[in-house]
Amino acid sequence: MEHMENNKPKEHDITEVVAQQSAANPSENGVMMVINHCKVHPPFSVLWATVLYCAEFICASVLSSTYHKSDDVVWTGLTITFMLVPSVLTQLTLTFVHRDLGRDRPFVLFMHLLQMGPIIRCIEALVVYCQAGKKEEPYVTISRKVKLKHGRGLGPAFECEIGHSERKLAVHRNAFKRTAVIQAFLGSSPQLTLQLYATIQEKYVLPTRLALMIISMISIVYGALVCSVLAIQIKYDDYKVRMKPTAYLCMILWRGLEIATRITTLVLFSTTLTVWVVLVGLTNLFIFFFQPWVEFWARKASLPENIEKNFSKLGTTVVLCMVTFLYACINIFCWSAVQLDLADHDLVEKQPRWRSLAVYYTLRFMENVTLIVLWYHFKSDFYEYVCTPLLVVQLIVCYSLAVLFMLIFHQFCHPCRRLFHYNVEDCLRCACCWKKKQSQPPEDHAHGPHAPPDLTNHLIDRETDVVDEIMEAA
Repeated sequence: MEHMENNKPKEHDITEVVAQQSAANPSENGVMMVINHCKVHPPFSVLWATVLYCAEFICASVLSSTYHKSDDVVWTGLTITFMLVPSVLTQLTLTFVHRDLGRDRPFVLFMHLLQMGPIIRCIEALVVYCQAGKKEEPYVTISRKVKLKHGRGLGPAFECEIGHSERKLAVHRNAFKRTAVIQAFLGSSPQLTLQLYATIQEKYVLPTRLALMIISMISIVYGALVCSVLAIQIKYDDYKVRMKPTAYLCMILWRGLEIATRITTLVLFSTTLTVWVVLVGLTNLFIFFFQPWVEFWARKASLPENIEKNFSKLGTTVVLCMVTFLYACINIFCWSAVQLDLADHDLVEKQPRWRSLAVYYTLRFMENVTLIVLWYHFKSDFYEYVCTPLLVVQLIVCYSLAVLFMLIFHQFCHPCRRLFHYNVEDCLRCACCWKKKQSQPPEDHAHGPHAPPDLTNHLIDRETDVVDEIMEAA
């Protein structure tokens, strides 16, 4: 009996055997069953978001205390406002996502009242990660993904069991992604703009103010990265997307240059035409706030149902207004990477339009150049010791480099670039062909007009290649 028990395969061995058999014999519907739990990854994003939140909150508190001691009432009030508003919204978001109002957790709610909710949530996520895998857990759901090889979806779909620990960590990650975006564009962006403006007006740099500006800039870039990665995950939800380090580097350069140039342009313009910068900001806010609502009303759509079971139509409308306000605040400083669809349950358009991306960056570039030229024309004597023409050229070049890195990312570094219907190269080729056609003399058209470049066959061939490779692999 003991000999038979020793020869009995262990559970882990059975798992590997079943996985190997499934890999050798895919099912008829093209799904490869992998009877195993997904690997539990450390919650680095939760830890990083918590560190940014605490660092910015502490620096803003110290700086507001310094302003208060020097009787700077305006700087004190605005610094505290841009510190507390995103903090309160962060506590509400974490409470809403984890549904703590209907649960008996007084200590957690008390920590949220003390504005320390992210700290206790981070500790919870670390405890879940440390306890994961110590005992067997029944799976909660099954995730089905298609692996990407060289940017293409090849082979059958893989199914992976998701246990309780993975599910809890996923909830924590999703919650902190929301809070990172809120912190970045409702707190860090106006905070960085305010402190840079105060530095120029007071003509000196406080060490605490400089630290707060650096932390705010890092927070904004991280929030923009979260938006970009979220847009990729939403559009290619059926694929197992993995971002390479080169892709992250390209995105950091793209977002960093875009945000730094935008905030510097607004601050310089505000130092010369203070009243007009308010008009510029409100105009941007109203345009991006009402754009999703105008599209929603033009389609004559109805409000999405089941956003939250206990929400009435009024509650749903309030939530949609808050989401639209956040969307508008993001687009004031950088491209949001997602398009809102208020009629969809997920509130995000699954097929983003490339035309919107082109229109946004074209108009934003024109607006930045206009603001910089107006600042250069109406600048005060304070900038007489600064080479202002060089500064103007640097700002324009930096924003152009941001657009260039954005194009490089979508052409070479995007994890799903081979699945695009058309990419940057196709658009540039089409534009060059159109310009070449316009530059041809009239006698070249004697045999009839030339048809415009048709990308349909090219697109069909590319999609057919992808489908054929998937069928061959299956």
